[in-house]
Amino acid sequence: MASKNEVVSSQELLEAQAHLWNHIFSYINSMALKCALQLGIPDIIHKHGHPITLPQLADALLINKLKSHGLYRLMRILVDSHFFHYEGEAYSLTTASRLLLRDNPHSLAPFALVFTDPIMMDPFHHVSEWFRDDCPSPFVTTNGMNYWEFVGSDEKWNRLFNEAMTSDGRFVGSMIVKECKHVFEGLKSVVDVAGGSGAVVKTIAEAVPGMECIVLELPHVVAAMEGLSDHENIRFVSGDMFEFIPPADACFLKWIMHGWNDEKCVKILEKCKEAVIGSENVKGGKVIIVDMVVDVEKEEEKGTGTQLFMDMVMMAQFTGKERSEKEWANVFEAAGFKDYKITPVLGTRSVIEVFP
Repeated sequence: MASKNEVVSSQELLEAQAHLWNHIFSYINSMALKCALQLGIPDIIHKHGHPITLPQLADALLINKLKSHGLYRLMRILVDSHFFHYEGEAYSLTTASRLLLRDNPHSLAPFALVFTDPIMMDPFHHVSEWFRDDCPSPFVTTNGMNYWEFVGSDEKWNRLFNEAMTSDGRFVGSMIVKECKHVFEGLKSVVDVAGGSGAVVKTIAEAVPGMECIVLELPHVVAAMEGLSDHENIRFVSGDMFEFIPPADACFLKWIMHGWNDEKCVKILEKCKEAVIGSENVKGGKVIIVDMVVDVEKEEEKGTGTQLFMDMVMMAQFTGKERSEKEWANVFEAAGFKDYKITPVLGTRSVIEVFP
C-alpha cells in the first residue's frame, strides 16, 4: 500500500481505475444473462439445431428491427462471459448455456431468474442502512418482514422460489449419485430434512434401490405435494425440523444449514442426532450435509469468490452464513457430534458426513 508521500505511477492508477470500473459495472453480466433467459435465447439457439447468425436470431426473437444493434451488443457481452461461442458469424451454446435450456433435466434457468429478481437484489441497496438499524437482515430492512414471512405472503414468489430450489436439487442430486453415491450405500432409510419437493432424494432413491426415503417439510409444502410423488420408496411427512425429525439411518440436509445462524444450526443437528440414534442402524447412523466449506486461505481456488458471494446472499436475505471448516467443526461439537468427514466433490459445495 502506498504511503501518503509515495508516488504512484500513472499505470498503477489506471489499473486501479479499471479494477474499480469492473466492480462498479459487474452487475451488467447478471442483467445480460437475465435478459437472455427472459428472451429465451439459449432455447432458440438449441432449437435451431446448428450455429445461428444474428439476423436469424433476431427473426426468431421477433424483435424490433431497429434494435438489432442492441441484440449484437447483448450477445457480444454474453460471448465474453462464455455463455455462447461466436465463430464464423454465428452463435452456438456452451456448457454453461446448456444448463439454462428449459428442457434440460438439469436446467438451472429457474435458479438464475430468481436470484436476479429485484426481490432478491433490492436488499443489497439497504445493507449500509441495515448496519445501523435493529433489523436481523437487510431483507427485513427492505420489506418489513423476514424472507420466510414474505414467501408465505406471496403465492407467486413462493412458487418461483420452489421451482428454483427444485432445479438446484435435481442438479445436485445427479452430481451426488455420480460423484459420491457411496455415502448412501448400506443405509436402509434416509430423511431429507426440509427437502422441498423431494427432487434430490428422488434422484438418490432411484440410484440406491430399496432405501426408504422420507421428505420432512412444513405442512403447506407437504399439502402441495399430495399425490405428486411417483416413487414407491418416497413419502412426505409434515413437521418442523426444530421440533422433531423422523428416525432414519441418515438425515440429509441439502443447502439448509447455511440459511441459519449457529444457534439454530445446533438445534437442527440435535434433532438430527436424536433421529439417527433412534434408528435401527447398529452403527448409529449419520448426518449428510451438502453445503459450502469456505477456505479463503486457498487463493487459487476458483470457487472461493462464488462462496463469498453466496455468503453475502445469506447475510442479506436470511440470518445465515457460509462456514469455514473450523466454523463447521464448532457447530458439530456444540451439537454433540464426535467426528466428521468433508468430501469436496460438488464444485463450490461439499458433502459433509457427520457422525454421533
